[in-house]
Order: sequence, then C-alpha cells, then structure tokens
Amino acid sequence: MSAIVQVKNLTKTYASGFTAFDGVNLDIEEGEIIALLGPNGAGKTTLISTICGITQPSSGQVTVGGFDVVKNYRDARRLIGLVPQELSLEAFETVRNSVLFSRGLFGKSRNVEFVEETLRKLGLGDKMDSRINQLSGGMKRRVLIAKALAHEPRVLFLDEPTAGVDVELRKDMWNVVEDLRKDGVTIILTTHYIEEAEAIADRIGVINKGRILLVQDKHELIAQMGRKELRIDLADPIAAVPDALANYCLKLVEGGQSVTYSYDTRAERTGITALLRDMQSAGLQMRDLQTRQSSLEEIFVDIVKETT
Repeated sequence: MSAIVQVKNLTKTYASGFTAFDGVNLDIEEGEIIALLGPNGAGKTTLISTICGITQPSSGQVTVGGFDVVKNYRDARRLIGLVPQELSLEAFETVRNSVLFSRGLFGKSRNVEFVEETLRKLGLGDKMDSRINQLSGGMKRRVLIAKALAHEPRVLFLDEPTAGVDVELRKDMWNVVEDLRKDGVTIILTTHYIEEAEAIADRIGVINKGRILLVQDKHELIAQMGRKELRIDLADPIAAVPDALANYCLKLVEGGQSVTYSYDTRAERTGITALLRDMQSAGLQMRDLQTRQSSLEEIFVDIVKETT
C-alpha cells in the first residue's frame, strides 16, 4: 500500500501564542483504518481540520492523493470526506435533498440512485423523505456520514463519530465503516471509545499535547507494550499476602480467594516459576490460574501518563 495522506513537519500556532501541535509527521496508507487517540485538548480535531484544509498550518506540508491541501486545495478537498463532531444540519430539509446538496457542492452530477444506495447502506432507507429535525441524534449522525460520502471521497475523516450514539447504532456504524474499507476508502477516526479503536483499527496513533507519541500496528502495540496479568485462584482464601511473597507485589482479589501478579512479556524472566515455587513454600495451594493481556485502553492511559 502507498501513503494517500502525508503530513510533514506540521505545526499550528495561534496568534495568542498557543501551539495546537508541533512538528507532526504522519503517513496514512491507502485503504487502512487508523485511529487517533488522545485526551481532550490533545490536538486531534485541530490536526484533522488542518489536513482537511479547514485550518491553515503555521508551517509544514500536507498532501492528500499527492495534492497539497494549501496550494491545490480544490483537488485535495475533492478526495476528502469529513464527519465533524458537531451535528450541523439543515433542520427543515429532507434527508435525501440534504445529501444531494452536499454532492452538488463538489460539482458532482445529480445521481439520485447513488445517494439513495448510500442512505440505505447507512440504515436510512426509510428516512429519505423525513425532515432532519424529525430524526434522533444517532440518525442525524448517520446523515452526516452520508453527506461526507456524497461526493465519493477516497479518504474519510470521522471526528468522534459515535458521540451520543447508543450502543446498537454504534455497532451498526462500525459495520458501515468496515464496508467502506472493503470498498477501498481510507478512514481516519478519533474516538473516546478505545475498545472500538481496538476492534476495527489497523493502526493506532496516540497524540498528546500536540505531539504524536507513536503510530503503530494495533497488534504489535499490544504485544510490545502490553503487560500480562496472572491470576491465581487459591484452594483456601487468605486475609493477607504472606511476608515471604512481598517482593512479587501480589494483589488480593475476590475476597482473598485469588491473587494477581503483573509481569512484562518482554522481560528476560517473567518470575512466574519462582513465584509458584515460593507460594508453595509459603503454604498456599493453587486451585487454578489464568493470564490476561493488557487492553489497549490500559496501554493508552500508561502512554499518556508518561507525557503528562
């Protein structure tokens, strides 16, 4: 795959002196789904706005499909679909006409069949003639996606697309995202639902205080940075961890029925063999054990803490 979006040494500083992001470099490959994670105020939305040509950068360069978003903004913008956080829609217009209007803004021919098929894919087939002010918040967000797709872009930006959407609609929308990827659309999303990024993204980018901390394959990230937790169920409950096991930093759980032990999978030795031996010496009998990998959310929290 080749990079369809290229960001080089991008900086945005406002007149007040506030720097939203500084020296950002990012290549986004054609056909991938990349999730940008970061706390509020990290610079995610400003970065997306700059890539889309809405906000002017202070320095650096962004190209989409080879077109500079400043020098060749019309050509670059035709390749981009943007779903913003805000529900800004024409309240008294019908769903179909609203999406057709967005298509016309890009000089595309009136193609009712394409627009209606897009609406059906987004679960809006029975809402085409409804006024937008008659829709629920989740349905309005689907209309935003339809409007972003109306001109058949190759790159789709989703800025917190499931904010305020119930669980059922959220799952439906991610199914739509996966279908778009199968059609070759490159998707960049920001989300506070980290479990969703873990479920659908190919790569994860973490941004904080205007800096990209890392961009990495999701599975590699979890494997390299995740810690594992060993849970040991005891034959008999205990009130406290024996002093002889203090060096292992065990935690009592389930009312003393179990203990947990965290270890780094990258370490030369995990310490598990020694732990089990010392537990036996301390008179603790094991009933069962199981391991659990750190989630992406736990990894994300750890990364952000290191830069706070």
